[in-house]
Amino acid sequence: MIARSFAAALAFAAAVSFAGTANAQDVAAGEKSFNKCRACHQVGETAKNSVGPELNGLFGRKSGSVAGYNYSEANKNSGITWDEAVFAEYIKDPKAKIPGTKMAFAGIKKDDEIKDLTAYLKQFGADGKKK
Repeated sequence: MIARSFAAALAFAAAVSFAGTANAQDVAAGEKSFNKCRACHQVGETAKNSVGPELNGLFGRKSGSVAGYNYSEANKNSGITWDEAVFAEYIKDPKAKIPGTKMAFAGIKKDDEIKDLTAYLKQFGADGKKK
């Protein structure tokens, strides 16, 4: 009985350890995925609006609300508040989610890549500092 409990405890510890490592890998993979976005978007403490708006503090923000960025009417009037589910749907096919958006991007189709990108973006608060 003790051996069985010890084995279960070891298995649990290994699973927790692996989960923490996998999360770190997800963020690293998300940073790599963000390279597809970098031509138009910035994140971090020095981020500025470019072809697209800066993406600091994206999750919880209303679509079309970054000061100084000239959004399409479709984006400003979408009524979207960015969360993980909405972002996942949007990034797969931006023009399908917000018809009339200016974002010319083919999309990211793989769910795992979207989750990694989400993990990367969620690190950045509205001030661009990592949480």
